[in-house]
Amino acid sequence: MPTTLPAPFDRLRLPVIGSPLFIVSGPELVIAQCKAGIVGSFPALNARPQSLLDEWLHRITEELAAHNRDNPDRPAAPYAVNQIVHRSNDRLEADMATCEKWQVPMVITSLGARPEIFDAVRNWGGITMHDVINNRFAHKAIEKGATGLIPVAAGAGGHAGVQSPFALMQEIREWFDGLVALSGSIANGYSVLAAQAMRADFAYIGSAFIATGEANADARYKEGIVEGSAEGIVYTNLFTGVHGNYLRSSIEASGLDPDDLPVSDPSKMNFGSGGNTKAKAWKDIWGSGQGVGAVKSVGSVGDMVDRIEREYRAALEELRAKVPD
Repeated sequence: MPTTLPAPFDRLRLPVIGSPLFIVSGPELVIAQCKAGIVGSFPALNARPQSLLDEWLHRITEELAAHNRDNPDRPAAPYAVNQIVHRSNDRLEADMATCEKWQVPMVITSLGARPEIFDAVRNWGGITMHDVINNRFAHKAIEKGATGLIPVAAGAGGHAGVQSPFALMQEIREWFDGLVALSGSIANGYSVLAAQAMRADFAYIGSAFIATGEANADARYKEGIVEGSAEGIVYTNLFTGVHGNYLRSSIEASGLDPDDLPVSDPSKMNFGSGGNTKAKAWKDIWGSGQGVGAVKSVGSVGDMVDRIEREYRAALEELRAKVPD
């Protein structure tokens, strides 16, 4: 059974975390997600210069508090900040100090598990969720003090693993009974329920929210999500040194052949250089998960969450009808 969610995460409208999207996620998207009843998140590195992070957290805190005062029967969900815990991130210490100032409820850590980061968040009363692509990394993260895990399964947008969500969740749940948010091709309510059936506490949804008015994404990127499908996603490490999933159309638009991409040197990890190409990851080469076939139009975050909730409720009813008493 799913873990009992700690306050304030027990007041979500749906068991969903909107995943942090490099460049795309900002205060507008996060606030809209939280007001819609799901956890909104953004990468700390999206706030540039570093001093802007303080302004963003101030705005998010104030706007969500105002919403809660005006809507006591429909409070906003809490938010999360993503920290890239890699040696190339020279802002990490400053960004963590800013997160401590604002007592960020959830910190999502990626590309490195560091006990001092987990301890710092725990000391101010927050929880940490760590990205993992296999069971070995999951063990390491929990051993180093992470509160929970985000298994990034095959088909997830951006940096992603290659393991089936069934296999990954099965292995993790054999030994870990804490918080888990499953990532990988989740873009509708049926998939949210499926994640719960695999004993995840949250479904982790990213790519679908790119096609919203509140997302800080190029209009062509949003249309690429709407027009996309699973077969239009390419898995490569060329652009950052870490394997990830990207829209085939954006690779082609940059003058590259998606079916004949060279392999990048993983020791020269660089988040946005484009590797040996002139195209820049995230700006020119657009990340996307395989679940985007569920996205049929560009709309608001509220409309998308409404759609996911309708599908989730329908999935519950269909499941009840299929399971005998």
